[in-house]
Amino acid sequence: MSAKSRAVSAKGVTEYKPYITRSIPVYAVITCADNTGAKTLRVVQVQKFKGRLKRMPSACVGDLITVVVKKGPPELSKQTFGAVVIRQKYPVRRLSGMRVVFEDNAAVLMTPEGELKGTDIKGPVASEAAERWPRIANVATIIV
Repeated sequence: MSAKSRAVSAKGVTEYKPYITRSIPVYAVITCADNTGAKTLRVVQVQKFKGRLKRMPSACVGDLITVVVKKGPPELSKQTFGAVVIRQKYPVRRLSGMRVVFEDNAAVLMTPEGELKGTDIKGPVASEAAERWPRIANVATIIV
């Protein structure tokens, strides 16, 4: 009995993340929603993804991903960056029962230190992403 309570206490406090359906798989092309100049991004890797054998890693709103810039200025294109997903087309169910749907899949580029690469975000940002990333919430004009 003591071993069970010890394992629970050793786990510590985990960050609360509501369940969101992961709808952006690896190799998907998404839009860049900041003012860095990049237009389209290809998802290469999903950070902290725990999956199953032969299941493609996929991301949802608020996830940190690694992307390659597909369309953009020459100094950015074919470069890898970290990014955070701020919108997804697939419905996101909130705890209130409401479902939120966006018209595109979008992400914003991040630096390795965790700062935003751009200074402005185009379009709305899901509140799930804004809660997990306070720097995105500060820059965002519309949080839905």
